[in-house]
Amino acid sequence: MEQHPTPTPPPAAPRGVTSPNPAHWTPAKQRIFLMALADTGNVVRAARAAGMTSRSAHRLRAKLSGTPFDRAWSQAIAHAVRMQGDPFDPLHMPARAPAARAKS
Repeated sequence: MEQHPTPTPPPAAPRGVTSPNPAHWTPAKQRIFLMALADTGNVVRAARAAGMTSRSAHRLRAKLSGTPFDRAWSQAIAHAVRMQGDPFDPLHMPARAPAARAKS
């Protein structure tokens, strides 16, 4: 019977270095979140785009209050609002089809 060598396990990470945890906000995830937030203005959708939850996004913002991330969040929301325009401005209202007239 032929024996196969046992595969060697991957080397351990150096002391003090942890492997990426999908539950953590990496700088890349923060960038994805902020870009999606600027596009949509929606925290839930932006968090999903980054593979995270809106709850964890709000926790991160609270933890990083006053930091560039916190300021970028506010700027992203402001940008999204500007891009959406004023919903009560007649120029942004959807066109309506003319009402059908009743036959006499």
